[in-house]
Formats: sequence, structure tokens, C-alpha cells
Amino acid sequence: MAAHYSPSEEKDKSGSFTQKHDVCVATLEDGTDANQTNAFDQRKGEELKHALLPRHMAMISIGGVIGTGLFLGTASSLHNAGPLGLWLGYLLMGSVCYAMMMCIGEMISYLPVPGGHIKLAERFVGKPLAFAMGWNYWYNWVIVLPAELSAAAVLMSYWSDLSPAIWITIYLVIVVAINLLGTRAYGEAEFWFASIKIITIVGLIILSICIDLGVGKQGRLGFRYWKESGPLNQYKNIPGTLGRFLGFFSVLINAAFSFIGTEIVAIASAEAKNPRKSVPSAIRKVWIRICLFYFLGTFMIGLVCSSQAPELTKGAKTAARSPFVVAINNAGIKVLPSLVNAALVTSAVSAASSDLFTSSRALYSLAIGGSAPRIFARTTKGGLPYMAVGVSVLFSFLSYMSVRDGASTVFGYFANMTSIAGLVTWFCIGVMYIRFHAAMKVQGMSRDVLPYRACLQPFCGYWTVATTFTVMLFSGWSIFLSGNWSTSDFITNYIPIPFFIILYIGNWFYNRGNGAQIPASEVDLTTGLREILEAEVPEEKPTTVAGKVWNFIS
Repeated sequence: MAAHYSPSEEKDKSGSFTQKHDVCVATLEDGTDANQTNAFDQRKGEELKHALLPRHMAMISIGGVIGTGLFLGTASSLHNAGPLGLWLGYLLMGSVCYAMMMCIGEMISYLPVPGGHIKLAERFVGKPLAFAMGWNYWYNWVIVLPAELSAAAVLMSYWSDLSPAIWITIYLVIVVAINLLGTRAYGEAEFWFASIKIITIVGLIILSICIDLGVGKQGRLGFRYWKESGPLNQYKNIPGTLGRFLGFFSVLINAAFSFIGTEIVAIASAEAKNPRKSVPSAIRKVWIRICLFYFLGTFMIGLVCSSQAPELTKGAKTAARSPFVVAINNAGIKVLPSLVNAALVTSAVSAASSDLFTSSRALYSLAIGGSAPRIFARTTKGGLPYMAVGVSVLFSFLSYMSVRDGASTVFGYFANMTSIAGLVTWFCIGVMYIRFHAAMKVQGMSRDVLPYRACLQPFCGYWTVATTFTVMLFSGWSIFLSGNWSTSDFITNYIPIPFFIILYIGNWFYNRGNGAQIPASEVDLTTGLREILEAEVPEEKPTTVAGKVWNFIS
């Protein structure tokens, strides 16, 4: 059922529609209205509220980019790959992250529906993909949640000898409180958490530049560490080009873990005010943040910290293992390591809060789509999906497993699978975009109707699919080296893939193949668009210099 489109239609100041976005009042070939009464598959008592302001959306997207992966995850990557290998690994995965965000940016800014990319997968590709991706996505964040709480407790051991269980309890209460107070409270909390992370990483990059230029007892460093140990390390002492390549490849999974979470803005878009304006604004600046925080950050790490530094691989995962802190200590600068650890604790708590928000909205999306019990779609009058939040919170208690040695090992297996699960989601987003792009072309829809139009499309979709597939396929390559076999590592690297396939095939059989692959000519590109446009309000542009500067930064 293809729709007929004319150029476009938009709201004028009186709230009526002009001829700029005729797509939103498109009619089907049989003459019925394309916008159905139950446009988002929601019933009474299942509606979300538009509570997130543009500044919240901006910081949610930034917060998804900056995490403990940049502060701590770079330690093992630097040790395994060397400074150049570290930088190239993050460069490659940064390009994949950018491509994925360009894909999801076009789709979600056009149709910011409840459930984000999970719901759009059902409309653009088919029910089995939405079912499999949705449960994989929920699993990803519901397991990362206790992992981040455990990380926060470990970081506290930098100062305190108290039982990790005490810190887990304290931070769990904070995270649950933030989410139960509603979407606006989550947005405000993430705004300030992200602000702290931005100040920290910018400060560390500036300090690293100063250390490299000679501030500290070591004197000017320049490219000293590139010359002493070489730009590329031999992975596990494997000689020659192969060892250097494997060192570089080992960075990719760690880098993926660092970048996964940038797509959270898609889930949050359904609860944003003016998402067709705030989402494109946030997406457009993704490349700036990736370049500034990761490309420049990892480059500076390689200049100021030796890849042979023993601190990178020993001891608990506190600030002491951060390459930034190693460089600060070597420069003889006091106090700052404690400040970095404090920022790391903030980052972990921020991540846990986002994990609970995202996992609950993923479960909510599955419920309104009929892929989970309907009870999880219930919301309060304030738009909080309390049943989905409650169930997701239960999994946070897995964090207490990290306190006991045996249980900690088992929990570690689950937590280590999340990087691959995240890449599965990115792979699906790439597939969704390719279908979305094809549907627009087949149905004669001009890209001019999109609030956000990315460059290099549909190449970004193909790059996302090809690269994530390759990284997933070879993620556990090291266990196949002679004498390196590990059953547990094999499971954590590869089990998310058959898990996803089983979910997909199971749903396909359940629905007897119906709706598994929607023809491009029948992809629904219009339902709900009228309601979305009617909810828009005029955008207030900043008039002061400070406001314009802030708008550019955020």
C-alpha cells in the first residue's frame, strides 16, 4: 500500500498545516487516511510524556559517547596494541559509530516513535527483526546495569576498604530514585553527569598536552614512547606483521564497548519535546564529540603514557589503571588522580542510570509491540513505565554477585557478552536503514522531507553492516591461537550471535513467516507522523551571546 506524496507540509505559527509537509497527511491508494487512531500501538494508560528538553537530549547523546571505556578501557588496548594501534582501533570503530548514528539519526528524527529503533525495525523490516533486536537490546542494558554498579563499587576501593556491597546498595538507591522520579529527573541528572564527564575529559586532554610539552618532572616527552617501545606492539609476542595486526584488532572490541550507548538518543526521542528538531541537532554534533573526545584523547594517551607501563595491567580497575592517571603520576602531579577517580565514579553511576532508563524503555517498546506481556506497557499519569522499570531494576541485584569470587566469575561471563550484543544492535540498525532508504526510493519519497539528511547515504548503512559483522565474526580470534583455547571466552564472544538468530527464527516460526520481510513498496512511512507534527511547538532560538555559544557546544 504505497502512499502518494507531494513536497511537504509543516506547522505555521497558528498551529495549522501548510503545504511544506504533505507527506504527513498522505492517503493510501484505497483512499483511507494514513494516520490511524492508535498510531503508536498505545492504549489508554500507556502513553509516555514529552518531558526531555533540547539540552537534555544534547547531553544524553554526549553522555553516551563518554564513559569508563575512555578512562579505563584504553589501558589494556594501549598495552596490547601500542599507541598507534590504540589510535587506529578507535579511529575505525569511531567511523562505524558515526555511520550508525547517521543512519539512526535520519530514521528517528523523521519518526520519533515510542520504542525508538525497536519499533521502527518492525515497520521498516519485519516483526522477527524487531522481536530479536528488542530482546537482545533489553538484555544488553539490563546486564550492563549491574556491571556499572559493580564498577562504581570497585572504584570506591581506591579510597575506602568498606565492603563493595555497601557501595552497590548506595548507588543502586540513587539510580532507582532518579528513574522513579520520572523522565525529566533522568534528563536533569544526565545533564549534570554529562557536564562533569565533559569537564573531566577536556581537562585531561589539556593536561596531557601540557605534560607532553614538558610540564612535570619528566620534561618534554614529544613522541618518546612511540620511539622507545614502537608505535605498534606485538600481540602476545607474536612476531612480525601478524602480531602487530592482531594487536590492532584486539582494540576493536574494547573500542566498541566505549562507543556503544550513543544510540540511546533514539529510545529517548519519544519522550523529547520537539524531537524532530532536538534529535537532528544532537546527531549533527556527534562527529565533533567523537573527534574531540576519542580521536584526540587516545592520541594524547599514546604520547604521555608508555604502552609498557606495568600499571596498565595490574591491580583493581580503579583510576590507578587509567593511562591518564599513570601519566599524571609519572609527571609528579598530586591530588589529580583522586579527582579522576571521582569522575570515574560519576561516570559509572551516570551509566547505570542510563542503563535502567534504556532497558525499561526497551521492555516497554516490546510490550506495546506485542513481543512482551502487555503489563510492561503500563505507565503512571506522569508517563513513567513503572512496570518495565520495576522488572529491569530486579536485574540490578546481580551486581551483588561481584562480591563473591565464584559468583563474580559467572556474572563476568554475562557482562562480557554485552559488547557483542551492542554490535548486534548496530548491525540491525544498519539493516533497518538500508530498508528505509530503499522504501523511500521505491515509494517516490524525496529525501527533502527528512528533518535530518546525512551525507554518504546509503554508504553509511552498508559500512555499519559490513564492519560490525566482521568485528563480531572475528571477536574471539585470540582463543584459536595455539595454546590459547578458553571455553568461557568462546561463549562470551560468540553466544550472543546464535541467541539473536534463535530469537529471530523462533518469532518467524511463531508468526508462520508473516511479516518477516516487508516489501519496500509496503513499508509504513507515514503512520503517526501527523500526531508527531501536531505535538511540535515553535523553537525558541537563543538571542544572547552566551546562549548561542551554549547552543553550538551542546
